Amino acid sequence: MDQIEIQLEDSLNRVNFIFKNEEITTEGISDHNGFSILGESFGPFEKGKKYRLPYFIALPFIENNILRIDSREKCDNTDVQRYAISERDDQKLLHRENKFFLNKIKEFRVFIEKEVIDNKIPKLDLDRFNSYSINIVDSRLLKLLKLARTSLSLNDERKLTTSEKLLFTKFFNVIKAWRNFYLTNK
Repeated sequence: MDQIEIQLEDSLNRVNFIFKNEEITTEGISDHNGFSILGESFGPFEKGKKYRLPYFIALPFIENNILRIDSREKCDNTDVQRYAISERDDQKLLHRENKFFLNKIKEFRVFIEKEVIDNKIPKLDLDRFNSYSINIVDSRLLKLLKLARTSLSLNDERKLTTSEKLLFTKFFNVIKAWRNFYLTNK
């Protein structure tokens, strides 16, 4: 079992790495000249202007109040609550446009924590964000477990996020081996 856990964790880290390389839309909070590192230039940034940057590049600028996440890209406790309610109310696996929406929730928690530290939002918002995140993950996990007992249809496969596909494959193979052990005469 340790080997399965290690392989899954490595795969999930790779998926998160892919997400961090996805571009997000940001907006300048203040003017900044930018800088160059290893022959790559970042900036200059102007207040109010929009920029598409890979998440991992945008993150330090966001943390230093040079850029902020565009309102269309945000993922706060209200957005996570909406996801959690829709997952709770539908017994079937829901299709999400963003195949990295679980990674987005995981990564955007940093922004909620920063806003709490900066006294921009109450700690209750972070607590809600965390609670709704748990509900989403647990709801989707239960749905995955139900699906793993059968073969995955093409329609169901389209509904899985990238990380859920990895987990589903592991579940399916382990459950299949377990069932076959007890249901065959070998």
